[in-house]
Amino acid sequence: MRIGVVSDTHMFGRGAALPAALVRGLQGTDLILHAGDWMDERVAALFEAIAPVDGVAGNNDGPEIVRRFGRRKVVELAGYRIGLVHGDGGRSTPETAYAAFRTKEGESLADVILFGHSHTPFHEIRGGQLLFNPGSPTDKRKQPMYSYGILTLGESVSAELFTYEDKSP
Repeated sequence: MRIGVVSDTHMFGRGAALPAALVRGLQGTDLILHAGDWMDERVAALFEAIAPVDGVAGNNDGPEIVRRFGRRKVVELAGYRIGLVHGDGGRSTPETAYAAFRTKEGESLADVILFGHSHTPFHEIRGGQLLFNPGSPTDKRKQPMYSYGILTLGESVSAELFTYEDKSP
């Protein structure tokens, strides 16, 4: 299973278009997961034109996005538990995301944790658990490039980051 991973699009639906490099890169995905800060529910339709979409709301999303997606979830895909959270509300985004899927006993509720918030790509294996932040495909902030990820679920799990310079449609 090939899953597109995006976060922090910070887009408004009216007149918005996804970057051409992102649209090309997400072709052939079975699903797109968005880790929050869509900014407008209509942005989901832009991704749905490529593949089915699921995700969570971020700290900049309004009540309609929160109602539609929630703020945290675990989805089961290809036998893996995928945790989705934006990652806001703590001092360190990776630590906040990691803690969101730990029980009080310290056990993990997810095999993979996808998060955003910092706009900074992050890829780490911690205790056998993959933590992955795809950065932002439209709002790179201090990063040199725009980015998104592809999560591959098969006999094992892998995540790959893809970058591009031009965000024009």
